[in-house]
Amino acid sequence: MARKNPFMNVMSEEAPDNSKAILEYTNKGASKSLIHSLDELAAQADRLLEGEAVVDLDPGIIDGSFVRDRLEDDEEDFNDLLTAIRDRGQDTPILVRPHPSETGRYMVVFGHRRLRAAKALERKVRAVVKDLKDSDHVVAQGQENTARANLSFLEKALFAAEIARRQYDGDNAIALSALSIDRATFSKMLAVSTIPKEVLDAVGAAKGIGRDRWYELKNLLERPSTLEQATTFIQSDDFKAKVGDDRFNSLLAYVKGLGKQTRLKTAKTQKWASDDKAVSADIKADGRTYTFALKAKDAAGFGDFIADNLGDLYRAYRNKLDQQGE
Repeated sequence: MARKNPFMNVMSEEAPDNSKAILEYTNKGASKSLIHSLDELAAQADRLLEGEAVVDLDPGIIDGSFVRDRLEDDEEDFNDLLTAIRDRGQDTPILVRPHPSETGRYMVVFGHRRLRAAKALERKVRAVVKDLKDSDHVVAQGQENTARANLSFLEKALFAAEIARRQYDGDNAIALSALSIDRATFSKMLAVSTIPKEVLDAVGAAKGIGRDRWYELKNLLERPSTLEQATTFIQSDDFKAKVGDDRFNSLLAYVKGLGKQTRLKTAKTQKWASDDKAVSADIKADGRTYTFALKAKDAAGFGDFIADNLGDLYRAYRNKLDQQGE
């Protein structure tokens, strides 16, 4: 039942066997850390099932996890799973726990898609029953999904935010262990999770979009006027006609375009010429840059003079500001 690490052909080092300790995160090579993390997560998921009795349960008495980890199911992948289970049966049991508040019922920890397939096929589901606390539940669910499922960055971010909201511990070690992430990634996940729900629901899982682009979108939407226009955009027919990653890409392009329009509106140009007409300047300011373009026969000499005296000019500018502040 052990899962094969998909990267084993790339690196042959074995992951450390340390199921009781929270995973350690180092900066000694992203590839090495990834291989070890996947090995360890897959092994931990296996250890939850090994040596336990497998029972057949009615899917009707099993409820979903109290923490959501998927925004949407890939229907093509699910149909492949459904066909496989119908043809050869359920190879791997799911993990459930006695329901924490309803007698005679269970709550699925991992194996949601296998449970869904059993319901669709109207057959019992093979399951291991373990008595788990909520904190152990989310760690097991997160580790299993990280090792097996194709969850997007956004889905992981929302899962991380839900764990953090429940405050199982003071330093978020449980969230780090559940998702096999470092604190920097966790911080960005929490930031992305603050994007308004209306926007996240409209975009969807965006399977191919990673951390940095989601974080870029989050920063752009912090401007209230941009968020307001983005909310209108996601309601348009053009946006709704797109699917998958195209929805994210179109929204990001739209809000970045709003920033360019704002800069163009605030851009200012002016001209200056010396009294003797020996030199002139085109001056442009767009809120981010301020440029001089010197012209005429004395342009090079005057430009050198300005460059040589920039320090004095800046000090004079600061002194003027200080005097105005008095």
